[in-house]
Amino acid sequence: MIDFRDACAELNRMVVQITDHDLPLPTPCTDFDVAGLLGHVEEFATGFTEAAGGQPTGRGVDDVRGDDHRARVAAHVTDLGGAWSTPQPWAGTGDPGGLALPNETWGRIALTEVIVHGWDLAVAIGADYRPPTSLVRACHDHVVVFVPNAPIPALWGDRVVVGDDDLVEATVAITGRDPRAWRRARGR
Repeated sequence: MIDFRDACAELNRMVVQITDHDLPLPTPCTDFDVAGLLGHVEEFATGFTEAAGGQPTGRGVDDVRGDDHRARVAAHVTDLGGAWSTPQPWAGTGDPGGLALPNETWGRIALTEVIVHGWDLAVAIGADYRPPTSLVRACHDHVVVFVPNAPIPALWGDRVVVGDDDLVEATVAITGRDPRAWRRARGR
């Protein structure tokens, strides 16, 4: 079991910094701009909360414009962390979306969504991103094995080779993101 509530809190720190002005900005998750990625965060937060046996707080978010809507996205991310914070959801096998995998794998996939998309949002809006190192390590240990053998490989880009001096960047690079390109784009 991995208690990833602190990673969810860091993702929420990104979510609440976003303004309506940021919504059309591109993200390293090439399928989404910031608005689309927030919608994806909402979707995986509620879906993985339900997969863990939890119930998301309130209804879904149809529109991410406005601070109140982004606050609801953040509430659902908080629900996600809480739902996976006990041993029970990590036991057995689940099949969210019709793909049967051990629940321990589903929990690690949920952690990966939080860590990687938190980074995506941070670099898109130019914010510092500081998830707990132990949780980044757990995510890294998962993606280094899971991504090359993923049951749906099309969900990931080709691995980008980067140094190991920044564990977050090394982790997102495994999923096909190029941290160096985003640093250059943001003048860092």
